[in-house]
Amino acid sequence: MKTILAPLSLALLLGSNVVFADAEIEGIVDRHCQACHDAGLAGAPKLSDAASWAPRLETGIDAMAKTVISGKGAMPPKGTCFSCTEEQIHAAVEELVGRLQ
Repeated sequence: MKTILAPLSLALLLGSNVVFADAEIEGIVDRHCQACHDAGLAGAPKLSDAASWAPRLETGIDAMAKTVISGKGAMPPKGTCFSCTEEQIHAAVEELVGRLQ
């Protein structure tokens, strides 16, 4: 029980500066982002296509996360991760960008 309470207490003390476990964010990307961005479904920029990501990267992670939160084109709001917080979406965008080839 102490193992669960200590990280939870720390997260509550940190407030909006919550740090997510890498595995949690990787799981979100794997479940909600990877398939469309691997295949380029419905116009999603492929992770292997650096040119399609260049203009998005110029806007920055914050702007990209806002786009994911509101949805764009065929991508629904929150990129299908309806239970994700805005902070988790932001972290997932960072993780996804880190996977660009």
